[in-house]
Amino acid sequence: MTLELFHIFGLTEYNLSTDSFTVNLTFILLSDKYSIYRFRRGAILPDWVYSSEFYSITQTTDELSVIATQSEIILDNAVINNDWRILKIAGPLDFSLIGIIADVSGIFKEKRISICAISTFDTDYIMIKEKDLIQGLEALREKGHEISIGN
Repeated sequence: MTLELFHIFGLTEYNLSTDSFTVNLTFILLSDKYSIYRFRRGAILPDWVYSSEFYSITQTTDELSVIATQSEIILDNAVINNDWRILKIAGPLDFSLIGIIADVSGIFKEKRISICAISTFDTDYIMIKEKDLIQGLEALREKGHEISIGN
């Protein structure tokens, strides 16, 4: 890897013994609380889902999962898991970078914090429960990562 790419990707240290790079990342904490909604496959989604600052929709052969801003609206057609916060990894991240999710999840694993990871074309998003937010942010800072507050 050239020195120029080394700096572009924020790589700060090369470890010869493990043949790997250490990456310092910037995490942007999104301002809202989020929920994970499980709808039956093919369900019509509520309009408010699409007005969320961040939303993700995944349909499989078994279910339709939606991550969107937490709503106080009672839904009879969904199972809901509330009180998630989202950390966006500042990107874009190059597809050649290996182990970003593994490294980040390892930090949270050490602190016994459950996560949900979402990847997009440009970057990754890490969801952690509101109750674990302070401990999770401290764990990231301890490992040299930066935290900023989003809109």
